[in-house]
Amino acid sequence: MTAKNHFDVIIIGGSYAGLSAAMALGRALRTVLIIDGGLPCNRPTPHSHNFITQDGEKPHIITDKARSQVLQYPTVSFLTDQAVSGAQTDQGFTIITKTGATFHSEKLIFATGLQDHLPDIKGFSECWGISAIHCPYCHGYEVKQAKTGILANGDVAFHYAQLISNWTNKLAIFTNGISTLTPEQTRKVGKRNIRVVEKEIMHLDHQNGQVSRIVFKDLSTYDLKVIYHRANYEQHCKIPQELGCELTEQGVLKVDMFQKTTVDNVFACGDNANPLRSVACAVAAGNVAGAALNNSLTEAEF
Repeated sequence: MTAKNHFDVIIIGGSYAGLSAAMALGRALRTVLIIDGGLPCNRPTPHSHNFITQDGEKPHIITDKARSQVLQYPTVSFLTDQAVSGAQTDQGFTIITKTGATFHSEKLIFATGLQDHLPDIKGFSECWGISAIHCPYCHGYEVKQAKTGILANGDVAFHYAQLISNWTNKLAIFTNGISTLTPEQTRKVGKRNIRVVEKEIMHLDHQNGQVSRIVFKDLSTYDLKVIYHRANYEQHCKIPQELGCELTEQGVLKVDMFQKTTVDNVFACGDNANPLRSVACAVAAGNVAGAALNNSLTEAEF
């Protein structure tokens, strides 16, 4: 870690999107500080998929390799810490970390991801990212034709049913209470032999995160191998909102095609600005953010 505390760019979040942005900026000879707390949201996931050249690799292997490559660029520094506050100044921005360190930059990139709020069901959190999953593009091939559940209700449940039926016909919807599917949605899923179970769930039986069955409050059970769920979420880092960055209706940071937020000189990339939440999307967004930000610096300097 360099002794100086002023950088062209501070990147908050050092996973896929942040490292991708840092590589673009490092190759553009920009001084960059990456601040990362070391707790990526996909850390329970055993393997990453649907990311070309890295299909099936362990997530931490991808980030370790990426970090090693990015830090080969001498103008890029990495700090294991947590950014806790930020403010605009006449010269740009000031960021203060959990350990009390203060850093300054002309521009900021937030690659801070999202914080999931999981159902209050015993055993669910232990299965999250392993056999309780959110994305069939990331994980569906590995569990194709497996006995599969959808923990959702209403429009979300119906959308999942439409989508996941491409991977398996052994499918059931668990609404964990009274179904809010419309009559037409209920008719359509019934036509595909997709059962709708309205019983309240007590817990998931699992072994090391691999679900084996749902146990309902009436003590009946349902055997299955995988369960899909779209978790509620919020921004993992509140600093962008404190700086005035707007959110979309979906709760992600509002950005344009160049990953610029609604606040000048503040960019965002990765899950915090895209509800699709995939490694490939995060890397692509980071690359765009880094290039666009460097272009902004160049125009101001020329």
